[in-house]
Amino acid sequence: MPSLFASYLRVYEPLTAFDRDRQSYWRRYVSEGRAIAPLEGPVRQRTAVIEALGAGWTRLPDLPDEAYVLESDDALLVCPWNLRIRVAEAALSARDGVPSVLADAFVPPVLAGQAKAVVEDWRSGARVLEHGVPRVHEQIATWGVPLRWFVLFEAGERHLVTDPQRRALRYRTEISKARRRASRALSVLRKSIGEAPITEAVEEAARWLEEFHPRSVVELDYGGLVQLLPDETLEADDSTELVATGLAGLGRGEAEEASAAYDKLVARWRAVQLLERCN
Repeated sequence: MPSLFASYLRVYEPLTAFDRDRQSYWRRYVSEGRAIAPLEGPVRQRTAVIEALGAGWTRLPDLPDEAYVLESDDALLVCPWNLRIRVAEAALSARDGVPSVLADAFVPPVLAGQAKAVVEDWRSGARVLEHGVPRVHEQIATWGVPLRWFVLFEAGERHLVTDPQRRALRYRTEISKARRRASRALSVLRKSIGEAPITEAVEEAARWLEEFHPRSVVELDYGGLVQLLPDETLEADDSTELVATGLAGLGRGEAEEASAAYDKLVARWRAVQLLERCN
């Protein structure tokens, strides 16, 4: 289950990406004022997952369709929560490292089998496209931001709010730009360091973006991490610039410049990750 100290990578798709029934549903959903703000969403998601797992289900329950919504003058974009997959992931995680007797009591084998099938279908991009398995529009990372996510954005796309009641740091960009940046990064990484873990991670992010409508919007949300960092740290955060500097250095063959940017970035986010161990 997602920690509240988590970051989020989301894709908002235009209504034309959905079938007619889904388009009608999401229009109704918005007109009735049911859309949930990103500041409230993580708690609501967590509650829904916990309740689904704690109800003694022997099958994956049917959960309500919820979403984050972006509205502009000429478009409505939707980021569905895909709670069924979240519950499936949480069910499998709950069994990890637990004696089989306890695991079976908490998450029955029948439910675990269904959960495994749902997660495997989602992770198979080909099946998503060929068989209509619901896309997952939101990725979650606890106690940090994966470095590969910064590849998709530029500094000018950052939006910081320091109002204590609405504190947030987000990046938003058109998916076409995010795809181009991922493609350029992959080209540099393959030429300079080959099939390393970071190359594979960026490639995975690029493949995920290909599943969505070309007029989608991609968002990186620092989520609950902003509660761990003072305003001055958020204002000075230059993670996207450090990633760009590192990639540019690799592209020019300047290993020291790339290494310095990478080391600074890793040290910054390692400090955040270490907060997980604090009481």
